[in-house]
Amino acid sequence: MSNINYRTVNVDVYDPETSINFPLQSVLPSSLPASSTASETAQLAQQIRQLLRAGDSLGALQSALETAPLAGDDQAKQVHQTTVLEVLQGTRQSDVNRILTEMLKQPGGNALGDTLMKYIYKGMATSSGGGGNRGMSPQTTGAVDGVGGGGRISMMDRSRNFGEGGSGQVMSVLLSWHEKLVEIVGVGGIVRVMSDRRTV
Repeated sequence: MSNINYRTVNVDVYDPETSINFPLQSVLPSSLPASSTASETAQLAQQIRQLLRAGDSLGALQSALETAPLAGDDQAKQVHQTTVLEVLQGTRQSDVNRILTEMLKQPGGNALGDTLMKYIYKGMATSSGGGGNRGMSPQTTGAVDGVGGGGRISMMDRSRNFGEGGSGQVMSVLLSWHEKLVEIVGVGGIVRVMSDRRTV
């Protein structure tokens, strides 16, 4: 009998349903958009910020969700996530129900709702991990007019305070959006996001 250490045998090779035996790309839907880079995403972010500064929160949110880099690289996804979080934080809480209702009534609104739910969950994961936006440069993220306060708050300032209570503020905003979104779309939106392989 040969000396085989059975603890080192990769048993996944013998499972026909494991990802080792077939490429995961074959599981992804064919409807993925073209890949986007961080520089393209940064240009889109500037346009979205202009809409937010002009007071068009609905337009900014729609534009951010329609241009989500589902097939982009990790840096492009991080830049876009920062932009979406800026839009969510820059929207008055009293306007959230109206914005969500108007957005979801439009053609393709359900897909935008699912994309928003993905960003909410991704934001919760990064903010609870402590420092999800830490280290983002001001050139990449820019600044946003503080709603109600009249001052300008840069993402660099937010990221500095991220570990000092700033994550609690981000989490509060995300939970508020999550609550209102689930009220409108129901728990089906959560199930669709958890089962979708297209990540933001």
